[in-house]
Amino acid sequence: MGASLPSKEANLFKLIVKSYETKQYKKGLKAADAILKKFPDHGETLSMKGLTLNCMDRKTEAYELVRLGVKNDIKSHVCWHVLGLLYRSDREYREAIKCYRNALRIDPDNIEILRDLSLLQAQMRDVSGFVETRQQLLTLKPNHRMNWIGFAVAQHLHSNASKAVEILEAYEGTLEDDYPPENERCEHSEMLLYKVSLLEESGSFERALKELHKEEPKIVDKVAYKEQEVSLLTKLGRLEEADKLYRVLLSMNPDNYRYYDGLQKCLGLYPESGQFSSDEIEQLNALYQSLSQQYTWSSAVKRIPLDFLQDEKFKEASANYIKPLLTKGVPSLFSDLSSLYDPPGKADILEHLVLEMEQSIRTTGRYLGSNVKEPPSTLLWTLFFLAQHYDRRGQYDVALSKIDEAIEHTPTVIDLYSVKSRILKHAGDLTAAAALADEARCMDLADRSINSECVKRMLQADQVTLAEKTAVLFTKDNNLHDMQCMWYELASGESYFRQGDLGRALKKFLAVEKHYADISEDQFDFHSYCLRKMTLRSYVDMLKFQDRLHSFPYFHKAAAGAIRCYLKLHDSPKSAAEEDEMSKLPPAQKKKIKKQKKAEARAKKEAESKSEESTASSVSKSGKRNVKPVDPDPNGEKLLQVEDPMVEASKYLKLLQKNSPNSLETHLLSFEVNMRKHKLLLAFQALKQLLKLDAENPDSHRCLIKFFLKTRSMGTPTTEAGKLLWSVLEAERQSINQLQNKSLEEANEDFLNRHKGSLMHRAAYAEMLYVLDPSKKSDAVKLIEDSTNNIVPANGALGPVREWKLKDCIAVHKLLVTIPIEPDAASRWKLRCAEYFPYSTYFEGKHSSAMPNSEYNPSHKIVENGVTPTRPVDQSGLIDGKLEAFKKLSVSST
Repeated sequence: MGASLPSKEANLFKLIVKSYETKQYKKGLKAADAILKKFPDHGETLSMKGLTLNCMDRKTEAYELVRLGVKNDIKSHVCWHVLGLLYRSDREYREAIKCYRNALRIDPDNIEILRDLSLLQAQMRDVSGFVETRQQLLTLKPNHRMNWIGFAVAQHLHSNASKAVEILEAYEGTLEDDYPPENERCEHSEMLLYKVSLLEESGSFERALKELHKEEPKIVDKVAYKEQEVSLLTKLGRLEEADKLYRVLLSMNPDNYRYYDGLQKCLGLYPESGQFSSDEIEQLNALYQSLSQQYTWSSAVKRIPLDFLQDEKFKEASANYIKPLLTKGVPSLFSDLSSLYDPPGKADILEHLVLEMEQSIRTTGRYLGSNVKEPPSTLLWTLFFLAQHYDRRGQYDVALSKIDEAIEHTPTVIDLYSVKSRILKHAGDLTAAAALADEARCMDLADRSINSECVKRMLQADQVTLAEKTAVLFTKDNNLHDMQCMWYELASGESYFRQGDLGRALKKFLAVEKHYADISEDQFDFHSYCLRKMTLRSYVDMLKFQDRLHSFPYFHKAAAGAIRCYLKLHDSPKSAAEEDEMSKLPPAQKKKIKKQKKAEARAKKEAESKSEESTASSVSKSGKRNVKPVDPDPNGEKLLQVEDPMVEASKYLKLLQKNSPNSLETHLLSFEVNMRKHKLLLAFQALKQLLKLDAENPDSHRCLIKFFLKTRSMGTPTTEAGKLLWSVLEAERQSINQLQNKSLEEANEDFLNRHKGSLMHRAAYAEMLYVLDPSKKSDAVKLIEDSTNNIVPANGALGPVREWKLKDCIAVHKLLVTIPIEPDAASRWKLRCAEYFPYSTYFEGKHSSAMPNSEYNPSHKIVENGVTPTRPVDQSGLIDGKLEAFKKLSVSST
């Protein structure tokens, strides 16, 4: 580097490099300017000056200088390397890899460039290139441990675990001592465990077990050693030894559920179907009874039997598990038992059991059959459990009566108000739920969890401004975006979408997508760090996690929300004046105007970016720290100014199709997008996926009818492409069971006959009946209104449990409003549902906060014996005062 310069300038060039590495950027710039004063066209100096400016947020100047440096000295590997570093800093990894390869053509054995290239190849999952680069590094520098380990990991990622084992063994052969130095024991131990895991992955279980036993003295992590050993013993079928080892692990940690699962597998008591025979249940019961005597303090050994026990034994075991936790006052008891509500019958047994406990405590102060006097709080937590139980079963009246009694019993317990808020949310009164959640929050201003739950309730009630004020109580400088608080951004985006503010909604959804891009970017530093620290098993697990990163629910919700925004943006018509003016212009003029608008938008964007960079550079020159940039588009207005919303929607749709292929919602969105883009084959592909995943789903049926109605309305095609498309669709139609030898009208009737008792299926049939033949609108309305809300049988229930769900009834009402079937149909449906859901603000139920006489209405006050009880009130006028009070509190503990 700098070899072409005289000695004085060559030393200055070394100073530039050293200043860059030590982050003394001003010093480096001074040295670069001194060289360029004499040699203004020196490419490597220009490149290093540009790299220094890039670190000072002067990107435009940096790129200009580095490109000029490459142009002046195109055969310098330094210039190409620096350009690659510049691209890498902007996450342009593919361009950076091209630059590194150009540098290696000039200097093929440069260790530094090869190492940087290998990091980018690992980041981009260019596995074959990663193997090649790592092999070259090992060849050039075989005395470096990291090169051996890196080559082994590269082979592992290339699905060649056996080759990776050979490399690690070859590396071990280069070590002089049998035992590593004291300061390297942990690193060597991790390498040995990684080698054993590679042998296990390649199917060499016997060899892996021998290797594990051989290296036992060198392995520091004894728990990982035992877990690896028991995994190998199980795979080798040596179940008796595995049984003993699992019991050893349980003695170390009796609350680890994985150990219990492994022990059951060793005993042959873990059927793949999940259904146990009566003999297996007896054996399992005996096993856990013996384990409970051995681990009396373990919660897991008492909880697990509730999953497989039945009838009286289940009731007895549940009583033994629940009673101590009610006495102790554990708020999370219902959450712990919530999975028991899925198997039929267990929820009824729990209801009978806890009601018996409640009655016994009320009358005697003791549990049935016990001589121990219970504290008064036991009744409180019993009522607390029952309130959540009835909420889960949809009996909101009973749930509210139980939780109100618990609040009257002990008004200072915060969890009671949080649960009451949750019950009201499920019942449909989101406004009252938000007010109650805020009441709970005010009882403990230092609790971040309760604050977050309150914010969530406010966003569900579309109280966005109030939610923002509440959320910032636990943030500094309102940096929710920097904190990657995705649940808040999703809830906020959904609220804006409901209110029709597409700009803000898009901004929130795309912010979540950016968080995932940042998480993916964060892995970059670990490619070298993990190899250096030898945390190889964790490193490989991290890479696998990153590969499925975009399949997680938060990303799915954000991408789906963004696509819906773009769909709505596409469907919204232009203003009448603009449409009329454009229609009068000739086609050539229209095309010219579109090009002009596009160029103006591009020029505006470039000007804004230059303005931002110049501001940043001026701050850097003055030596001050860069202040946080102001958001130039706080309302998301620029996000709405897209040329083609369907192009933007397609970007996120591809990510969903790749990472969430088993989600019905993914293919529903794909169908909607491709139908709007008139890509019938892609829409049909989405339809086939819908039918494959759930052919009887109402939305799948809607898409089926809409698609073939669209093709039917197109008529006989005249072009060759149209004829080919028509022949493909006609051939594929015969493979769809619902349409074999049937018209669309007949397929719709068959769908109704299969699902007469389901409200949502009847609504789908009625909608398609109207779409197929608008003259049958009265029949469609009558079919929906003739639906009956049956009572679901539930033993021991204190009130009727209706079959219909609130969200389904709301969807049907929106359908009646959207499709102009009859003027009064939606009103009749709303009145009917107001009786079924008396707490729903959407249907204006008699007990909801929307009604003037409701106890949850902010203006409603009841005075009893001269005391005004606590009622949910409008919090907008109180939040600022609470904010000031909160600032005076010490929240260091949170």
